[in-house]
Amino acid sequence: MTVRSDIEIARDAKMKPIMEIGQKLGIPHADLVPYGHTKAKVTLSYIDSLASKKDGKLILVTAINPTPAGEGKTTTTVGLGDGLNAIGKKAMVALREPSLGPCFGMKGGAAGGGYAQIVPMEDINLHFTGDFHAITSAHNLLSAMIDNHIYWGNELGIDTRRVAWRRVMDMNDRALREVVCSLGGVANGYPREAGFDITVASEIMAILCLSTSIADLERRIGQIVVAYKKDKSPVYARDLKAAGAMVVLLKDALQPNLVQTLENNPAFVHGGPFANIAHGCNSVMATKAALKLADFVVTEAGFGADLGAEKFFDIKCRKAGLQPAATVIVATIRALKMHGGVAKEDLKKENVEALKKGCANLGRHIENVKKFGVPIAVAVNHFITDTDAEVQVIKDFCKTHGVEAFKCTHWAEGSKGTRELATHVAALAEKGAAQFKPIYDDSLSLWDKVKTIAREIYRADDIVADKSVRDQLKGWEAQGYGKFPICMAKTQYSFTTDPNLKGAPVNHVVPIREVRLSAGAEFIVVICGEIMTMPGLPKVPSAEVIGLDAKGQIEGLF
Repeated sequence: MTVRSDIEIARDAKMKPIMEIGQKLGIPHADLVPYGHTKAKVTLSYIDSLASKKDGKLILVTAINPTPAGEGKTTTTVGLGDGLNAIGKKAMVALREPSLGPCFGMKGGAAGGGYAQIVPMEDINLHFTGDFHAITSAHNLLSAMIDNHIYWGNELGIDTRRVAWRRVMDMNDRALREVVCSLGGVANGYPREAGFDITVASEIMAILCLSTSIADLERRIGQIVVAYKKDKSPVYARDLKAAGAMVVLLKDALQPNLVQTLENNPAFVHGGPFANIAHGCNSVMATKAALKLADFVVTEAGFGADLGAEKFFDIKCRKAGLQPAATVIVATIRALKMHGGVAKEDLKKENVEALKKGCANLGRHIENVKKFGVPIAVAVNHFITDTDAEVQVIKDFCKTHGVEAFKCTHWAEGSKGTRELATHVAALAEKGAAQFKPIYDDSLSLWDKVKTIAREIYRADDIVADKSVRDQLKGWEAQGYGKFPICMAKTQYSFTTDPNLKGAPVNHVVPIREVRLSAGAEFIVVICGEIMTMPGLPKVPSAEVIGLDAKGQIEGLF
């Protein structure tokens, strides 16, 4: 059997004009700003007009810890959204925008796969509506204004050794992680050490995704701490008078992007913070708008539930006042066998014992999500090599945790492959059994918030950090930042900070290497282990096989 690539399937999609998709949601043509025939932005004025409408049910899709075997979280999100529509529910999905870095690196795109995709796939995975370029430009405008202020006399007294604002670009480029800028003589300014992060790690990205209006966006940008003076007092973006111009660059980017699934169901794709560096969720604007437009909104949080779901609950839902109604945890038999010790090359063989061992990872995530008071279902994203005996192992295991698991074949069959899951999830959400609560209180100290996440979610015995890190946290509390939530930055591959420790390890310690204040995003980033804010390309990057064919069509994008 010939398996068609994602891009081949997407290219044959019978897309409807985006105005018709908007019409399904009741959005007037005048409130859709088209970007071609199949993409549009929704005006902020229209979103404001929805404020009095009742909210739909919010469903989170999360996953086990990722492995090279693949989990298919975005594919399942799209498949579930299509499945809900197929059983007669008014549903839409809300997803993040893909970064160019992974597209040309090793992860590939982020528009789903098989017959559970959002389209136009090529546009979404590449420049889309220009949001990421706007974020990159706004971020680097602030960088330029910092160095320009220093050049023209440094009236604010910025200590050039303590400039905290790095530059960004939306591409994996390890050569730019640490650089020296302003070389070449007096005309180019004062030389200093600097560096680049990838755009999805930018605080501007996090701010855009957490902002609820243009005014809120400008307020948050103004309170970014860009540097410190010699007395270690902070310098804010508002001190440089940068916020107004940055908002001008971001005003269109704040508008959610409307596209469609392969089955012509509506989807918002907006914002894209990394999940192992930032908070890993699509924008609050898109999620809140979707809840006013549909009865069910299916959204996802990046990587495994230990990172994505925890941040979705503790940061996004807390800050935006969202009330999730149900959670779906995605697992694959292949990935669980890897967590049970099977090598990648042996995954096609049935191995019930290894699967049973690997289910400990799934069980840990189920237990963790239950702590937030949200009902759970498990989606077994099916591969053709999976056996009935292996599927039954997961179903039986989940029952011991009081949770139903469903074999899902949406990759091959679209909505037909998720009808059973969709029916169950809709019932869970409509039952109204969710009693959502974040895992820690705002009033807890920053150190204790980190410790709570490490103990309750990672099952660590303790956390450790140098005195300088502890002092930094106490200093921020004294400055009024103590109520901020925590944004953990750690490997996505394990509950520990060691990416090689799979399964459900216990009795480990979480080392904190560094902490960063994101005063505009209004959270504290806690960096554990070796986490790169500027990834590098692999030995054989995806960019080597991406190109145009004789017809001018894109090949190699997946």
